[in-house]
Parts: sequence; C-alpha cells; structure tokens
Amino acid sequence: MKILHTDIFRLSIKMQPFTIATGTMEYAQNVFIRIHTDSGIYGVGECSAFPVITGETQETCLAVAKDFAKRWKGKDPSAIERRLAELDLFIAGNRTIKSAFDMALYDIAAKTNGQPLYEYLGGKKKTIETDITIGIGDIGTMAEKALAFKNSGATCIKVKLGKEPEQDVARMQKIREVVGDTIQLRIDANQGWSFEEAQYALTAMKDLQIQFCEQPMRAWNDDYLPELMAVSPVKIMADESCYTHHDARRLIRAGACNYINIKLVKSGGICEAMKIHELAKQAGVACMLGGMLESRLALSAKLHFAYAADNVIFHDMDTCLIGHLEDPVINGAKYNGYFLDIDDLPGIGADIDEDFLKACDCWTI
Repeated sequence: MKILHTDIFRLSIKMQPFTIATGTMEYAQNVFIRIHTDSGIYGVGECSAFPVITGETQETCLAVAKDFAKRWKGKDPSAIERRLAELDLFIAGNRTIKSAFDMALYDIAAKTNGQPLYEYLGGKKKTIETDITIGIGDIGTMAEKALAFKNSGATCIKVKLGKEPEQDVARMQKIREVVGDTIQLRIDANQGWSFEEAQYALTAMKDLQIQFCEQPMRAWNDDYLPELMAVSPVKIMADESCYTHHDARRLIRAGACNYINIKLVKSGGICEAMKIHELAKQAGVACMLGGMLESRLALSAKLHFAYAADNVIFHDMDTCLIGHLEDPVINGAKYNGYFLDIDDLPGIGADIDEDFLKACDCWTI
C-alpha cells in the first residue's frame, strides 16, 4: 500500500468563548486531514491547536502539514512508527499537527484490518463517563453552571482555576456549597499559580473533597512539584509538564505527580500516548485522557484509545459539550448525557461532512 496524496483542511469551529488561566479561545483552531492510498482506503485525522499551551496555532499546523504530506507521498502508511519517526527527524515538537497524521495512519491500519480502532489497539468496549468543565468566570456564574450541570445528570465536574488564589478558593467553596457532597470535583490551574500560591490554595481546599489538581504551576517549576506534593492535601496531576513518555519517566522518577493527563494532541498522537500509558502503568501511576477543543472526529479516536487503555481511569472527554456551536461530524462518538459510545465501524468510524468541508480552505499535496 502506498500514499497517493493528502487533503488538508482548515477546520474552524465556532464556539462560545472558553477561558482558562492562560487565555481565552473563541473558536476551535482545528486542522483535518485525509490521507489517500492506492488501495482505495483513506485515513482521517484531526488536531486542535491551543497556542497558549502548545505553542502551535492553526496557521503553523497548516504550514507544517503541507511539509509532512510531501514527505509521506509514495510511502507505506502501514509502517506507522517509521512514518512518525520521519516527522520527528524533519522537525522537533509540533506535536499537535503530528497527532493528526498519526491518527490518520491508525485509521488506515484499522480499516485495512476491517476492525474498529479500539479492537485494532487490543481493547474492548467499556463504560466511559466524562466529566464536564467550567471555565473561569465570576463566582456566581461558575456556581450556577455547576448546579446546572449537576441537575443535568453530571456526576463529576472539572473547574478551571489559576487566576487569583484567594478567589479560586472562594470559587471552589461556593461550588461545593451549591452542588453538595455527592458530586466529584476536580480542578485545573493550567499553570496559573506560583509555588506559594499553589501551596496556599490547595491547603485551603483540604476540606472540599477535591479529587485532584491538574498542573498547579508552570512546567518550568517542575522541580518544585515534589515539595508541593509533600504538603498538599490534594493529589497532583501533571498535564502541561508531560508531553512525551520521556517527560512521564522524568516526572515519575522525581516523584513529581500522582497522576498524568494524556492528550493525543499534546503527545503527538496514539503511538506516543500508548508509550506514556504503558510507562505510567508499570510505575503504578494512573492516567486521565483529556483533550483540547477537538470535534467529535478526534473525540472518536480518543474514545477508541480509552477502550484500549486500562490504566486510564479518569476521563475528561467533554470537548464537544463546552461550547461548540457547530457539529460537522458524520457518525463517530455519541454522548448519552455524560456517557460516550460509538458504533462498531471500521477504523475511527467518523468523518467530516462534505458540505461543511466545501466552505473550508483546502490544500491537496
């Protein structure tokens, strides 16, 4: 099998503004690709650029995607690790756009085998329930959203923090007050606190039954994480500190986190995500599967991965529930309240609607 050409689409998805500690996104800056082969099978992939976290924009992803497509033309898509190694040799980092190409190769491989992707990865279906995320806002608004989510059937709410630590504590106190004790609460500071602020905030939340805190400090302060863990009553999850399995190894050896958040767009795709998962599993460090602002297409790939990843015990897969105003995806993952499922179609089992793509910028390489 050989790669004939690759279609690259600018997949901008309108959404309600979503605010975290490091910035606000007003639309999903996504890229969609289709890798066509001489067998008649094509693979699909999607990534979602989040510049304030990964340093990649939609424009940089589109530019690098064209270079990747040129390098793979005429090559065998079934040699997945070899193809991905070529991208790493061509350019360092840029893992967001690499994840879309990785995803497309796995889609081709599973379709070629006539299997849903989760079966190709050695997994089986299980119950997956996502949390639901509240962006940063004023205390009253955040509490109202938390109560509305509880009333809609949510059992786990993730709250974005990382601005003023005193206000962050007040936010969580109010949210816990309005939702009661039956709702699981987890928080994400998105690198927003200093060491001193994190120590203060997490200590002040000790009686609020917080499941864990994602990324309390900037990644360049990773050397402070063991000290923070020693005094924090709240468990620590590494997110922006862990892009690859090399980062995971470093964090685990340093005793710098209780948990690790795996994101396909952060790691570079399924291949690297599996390496992080296996390393963490061997070390007894449980993982969460998260994401950026992907459509249901990339969400579908994440769901397949979740079915195959038995050390992923937390699921932050509410991507399409937190403000997307458009849904251009055909088939793919479906929400039943806060539970996810997908039909047993070959590969990822999702595609983008052709009418939606007609309005998108497109390049064929």
